[in-house]
Amino acid sequence: MSTPYLSVKNLSREFKAQGRRVRAVDNVSFDIPVGTTFSLVGESGCGKTTLARVVAGLDLPSAGAMVFGAPSDGRVHRTQMIFQDPYASLNPRWRVGEAIAESITFQKLRPFADVRQRVEDLLVRVGLSAADTAKFPHEFSGGQRQRVSIARALAGEPSFLVCDEPTSALDVSVQAQILNLLKRLEKEEGLTSLFISHNLAVVRFVSSMIGVMYLGRLVEVAPTAELFAAPRHPYTQLLLEAIPRIGQGRRAVSLPTGELPSPLAPPPGCTFHPRCPIAMDICRKEAPALLPVANGASAACHAVGSGSQPVRFMPGAAHAASSFSLA
Repeated sequence: MSTPYLSVKNLSREFKAQGRRVRAVDNVSFDIPVGTTFSLVGESGCGKTTLARVVAGLDLPSAGAMVFGAPSDGRVHRTQMIFQDPYASLNPRWRVGEAIAESITFQKLRPFADVRQRVEDLLVRVGLSAADTAKFPHEFSGGQRQRVSIARALAGEPSFLVCDEPTSALDVSVQAQILNLLKRLEKEEGLTSLFISHNLAVVRFVSSMIGVMYLGRLVEVAPTAELFAAPRHPYTQLLLEAIPRIGQGRRAVSLPTGELPSPLAPPPGCTFHPRCPIAMDICRKEAPALLPVANGASAACHAVGSGSQPVRFMPGAAHAASSFSLA
């Protein structure tokens, strides 16, 4: 494993809601090696966007720490974020040239005389035209707006990029274009990235490592190929089983029983145990730690022992996400 660019240690984020404290992110730890993409997946409300905002510096943690290493090429550490909604993340009253230039001028990254050329170069680099500097956001399609957002992020000369579901608001064909653009730019710029998504097919394409979240906790972390080939946690198997498979027609999918628990009153022990078909007595009493298992993977499950084979309650889970490519 290469040197971590970012180490997240026992990070938690709490909020007050209805007179109670809600832990949106609960004691999360992971490393992102230099030059790789770490993805967080999970259902809406699992805490992945809150975690992304904390990592990006837009919110403060309630507990824990983040340790950033120096970029491998000696650049100054800078973080930029690409937001989920390209319709809301751009100021409708600003021309896109102004929006992209703001980061450059605020941080004094270029002489003032060079800013316009830098903005035009960035627009061309993301597949737009230099003449687009004079346009307003409403004059672009959704995919084009997200390209503007990517150009704005690159304008800050980041070494670390946080992508919060950057394609979820776009059509599938446009998603492919944006993901290919992000992969190309990350390689060319030597970026390290945190990628947030609920779409397993997307994270399989962009990720080096994947972390699966459930009710604020990491339940599994694994290299991308290992997670899809041998998912350990029952929740991960559920997510993979739910992916449509080309050529298999309609099929029965085993779903967990019960409703998704409320973050206001999470279940004791393992928070997944009310919906887990292999839950044991210990699962109802004791929260499992995220422990190494095999092949670089870790799982928080009492049924998964160190070095053991994955526990399968869904036989097709390992093959649920068959061949997928956006190239």
